[in-house]
Amino acid sequence: MSVSPVSIVSTPVVVPASPAGSPVQPVTVRWRGVEAYETSFDAMRAFTDTRTSDTGDEIWVVEHPPVYTLGQAGDPAHLLVADSGVPLVKVDRGGQITYHGPGQIVVYLLLDLRRRKLMVRTLVTKIEEAVIETLAAYNLASVRKAGAPGIYVASGVHEGAKIAALGLKIRNGCSYHGLSLNVKMDLRPFLAINPCGYAGLETVDMASLEVAADWNDVAHTLVGRLIANLDGETAAADKPQALEHSND
Repeated sequence: MSVSPVSIVSTPVVVPASPAGSPVQPVTVRWRGVEAYETSFDAMRAFTDTRTSDTGDEIWVVEHPPVYTLGQAGDPAHLLVADSGVPLVKVDRGGQITYHGPGQIVVYLLLDLRRRKLMVRTLVTKIEEAVIETLAAYNLASVRKAGAPGIYVASGVHEGAKIAALGLKIRNGCSYHGLSLNVKMDLRPFLAINPCGYAGLETVDMASLEVAADWNDVAHTLVGRLIANLDGETAAADKPQALEHSND
């Protein structure tokens, strides 16, 4: 399975002042291209550990080579095939086991929740709504499930299948980790796990739902909706150059 070289673009997105007149902290969107999971994991932990009250919030967009990640309270028994050939990384987010790979958009949200006066549950709701709105832009209906973070197909042959996953870590009032949205993937690695700890849960991508979507276009739509939902404003950023990513 080939992986394209990393292409990194950093584009600051400055959101207008809030209706109350208080300035909204600028958000920097970093387009990191294809990057090993461990590299992203180490970087976001270091960013969070060293940030101060003056550190700006960031959103990172990345695509990972094949990897399973297991949450800090995750049960290794949810990895059903020990010799799958896909590495397993134990991480400090919430949730169980999931898979990241080419054709999936991964977004990490490095936010100061205290400064934003955001409760964790509210943040999760805003993230989920951004995914639902993104899929709706491609005429795909999706829903939340009570007690099961993530986004699921609302109707049709794949009703109830998971298309987006969510897992966060909050440290000193700041978030890291984030979400993943399946665009056009090799879905077979999901068969080797109980996705997010649910046995038999079907996992799909946008291609499974007969949507031929471009990874870059979906990523920019998703980031735009995230920023708009987080700040309560319609934030339109200049579109950076297309990222190189793997289609394998």
